[in-house]
Amino acid sequence: MIIPNTRDRVLVGVAAGGLAALLAACGGGGGGTGGAGSTATTPPAKAAASATPVTASLTDFHIQLSTQKFQPGQYTFTAENKGQHEHALELDGPGGHDRSKTLEPGQSTVFTVTLKSGSYQVFCPVDGHKDLGMKTSITVGGSAAPSRSDSTSSGHGY
Repeated sequence: MIIPNTRDRVLVGVAAGGLAALLAACGGGGGGTGGAGSTATTPPAKAAASATPVTASLTDFHIQLSTQKFQPGQYTFTAENKGQHEHALELDGPGGHDRSKTLEPGQSTVFTVTLKSGSYQVFCPVDGHKDLGMKTSITVGGSAAPSRSDSTSSGHGY
């Protein structure tokens, strides 16, 4: 019977520790920029305490925002994919261009944006989804776009 010496045992321990550190660093799927290894919920990089929360419910093929009244300032959007296909949320307007990561069904993500006065297009940038009705618009400042209830909506964003 061969008894390993102390040096061999130390080397095995160091190798095991290094492997554990490498696996922890590579990941349990921490918040990334999308892809198959992404987690279901990605916390905001730096949640602003003064940001107004907005939930964007993404279904096949509709976007429902929790509010239609926007004033200039910071907003934290929570995009929730409640559909059966992958979706994402994109905002284009005077404040610039902001986009969430692509979400698999059941996933959600959070991102903070600064909205300036003007009109914004809000849509799903996944190929063809905007043309299928996953679009709406918001007005920041001034009078807000009229809000619709689910019972009168056509099922599309406009």
